[in-house]
Order: sequence, then structure tokens, then C-alpha cells
Amino acid sequence: MKNEGVRKRWDKYKWAAAAVLIGVVLLLWPNGNGDTAVTDSGSSVRETAPAQDLAAELEAILTNMSGVGQAKVLLTLDSDGQRQVAEDTELSYSGATAAPEDYSRRSETVLADGDSGREAVVLSRTYPTYRGALIVCQGGDRPEVQLAVTQAVSALTGLNSDRIAVAKWQ
Repeated sequence: MKNEGVRKRWDKYKWAAAAVLIGVVLLLWPNGNGDTAVTDSGSSVRETAPAQDLAAELEAILTNMSGVGQAKVLLTLDSDGQRQVAEDTELSYSGATAAPEDYSRRSETVLADGDSGREAVVLSRTYPTYRGALIVCQGGDRPEVQLAVTQAVSALTGLNSDRIAVAKWQ
């Protein structure tokens, strides 16, 4: 009699249990290295140190500005930039479609000919957002240099002037 109640409940909720099980398996499915997260339409790949790259470029540019002298730049990130690349994904399973027994998933990044050989096809790109910037430069005590540096950093990072600090190099 007790088995009959369990069987009735199983018959009633087996599809929901199968859907939950499939969801858990897909969430736990390994997706390569730690820098990649797979989605249905592609994969998101972290850009390589965007704040460090931009900071180095800013240092080089600011050093060439009139009155700035030597400069060091520190940028803090609110969020990392990511790009979503196209993927060709194949999902196969064995057993009944309602309750498959085994899953197999194979994904390949879609490549196209580019300027430097074969490159991944980028579907979308999210650029990093910055929290703040600190610029230490030799001319950092002069108001005209502070204004020029603040305007340059604001134009390149999208930061408001209240999130950019310019200080004198010692």
C-alpha cells in the first residue's frame, strides 16, 4: 500500500524531477578553464587585464602632455570587460527523450579569417566600467595640469571628474 502511494507521486512528479535533474547536470557541466562561462548562444571570455592595459597607455600618453612630466596611473574596476564569442555546440543524449540516461556535449569556438590569421567570431562585447582613477605626476600640483589630466582620463575611461584624483609626484 505504501509503495502504491510512492508510485502515484512518482508518476505525478517524474517530469518535474527530470527537468530539475537536467538543469542541475547542465549547471554542473564542466566548461573548460576558469576564465570561460558557456551560455546557450556562445561563451563569455574575460578580456586580459583591461585596466592594466589602459593604465599603461594612459601613462604613456600623459607623460607626453605639456607640464605633466612622469606619470603613474592606477585604475580601479567596477566590472571586468567580457566578450561573447560564437560557439557551435552539439548536445547528444541516449535513452528516452523524457528521461535521458547519458549526456554528451561538444562545443567548438567559431573561427573566421582575420587580420592576424584565424580569430574567434565575437557576438557582443562588454567593456569594463571603472570605479576611480589616481594619477600621480610631476606637474600634479598645478591646476592647469590637473584639469588637462582629469579631462584626458575622463574622456578615455568615462569617469566623472569627482572620481579622478591627480596628485604631485615626489
